[in-house]
Amino acid sequence: GYIAEQLDVVDPQRIHAVREAMRRQLAQALQADWAWAFDTHQDTGAYRPDPLSSGRRALTGMALVNLCLAARDSGDTVWPGKTFQRFKDAGNMTDRFNALSALVSSGSDHAAPALARFHALFKNEALVLDKWFALQAGAPDQDGNILPAVKQLLKHPDFSLKNPNRARSVIFSYCSANPGAFHRTDAAGYVFWSDRVIELDATNPQVAARLARALDRWKKLAEPYRTAAFEAIARVAAKPNLSNDVREVVTRALAD
Repeated sequence: GYIAEQLDVVDPQRIHAVREAMRRQLAQALQADWAWAFDTHQDTGAYRPDPLSSGRRALTGMALVNLCLAARDSGDTVWPGKTFQRFKDAGNMTDRFNALSALVSSGSDHAAPALARFHALFKNEALVLDKWFALQAGAPDQDGNILPAVKQLLKHPDFSLKNPNRARSVIFSYCSANPGAFHRTDAAGYVFWSDRVIELDATNPQVAARLARALDRWKKLAEPYRTAAFEAIARVAAKPNLSNDVREVVTRALAD
């Protein structure tokens, strides 16, 4: 999103490819440093909320993300295995979620069992479950794998479109916060967006209107994204009985 703001014409997939290449380069070139950061600063003692402890948790979490990313390219199994063990042994929510994030964002084989275990542990805690949904919908896209995963999440027993926080955790995390997965050359992300805006508008126009703004800057997009985004917005605008909230957003987007 930040990089797109610096450009006059935005090619989301090119940005995504360059950003992913940069992440892999940092992970590989600094692998020894990431390992040192984790080994030196991991703290298995009692949870403490002070700034120093918080910084240690953030640093070790970042180290695991990069170590798992480097392992994906090298085929190494050690660090993903260590991360999964960290996930299982963590004495606090932050360390556990950081380890889970590392596994999910790197596409590790350990991600699926870790996600299942996390859900089993926290299925009765709504706010934590929102983070669980958002993590999956916001994960870095690899060959178009995120949209099918998001569609599956909508079918999850714990997902409800009528729950605004749950809807945001999945749909907004994908459409508004995951440009590399949302802006697809086949326009499937835009079709998904228009379906959800129309669907949400029937029950919660305010949430639908906020989602509608995900394509506010469609005119900056390169082709084929620009035309596909216009068609998706026009499809929403053509819907009969659209709420005033959503109609205002899409009409302004088409006119700007």
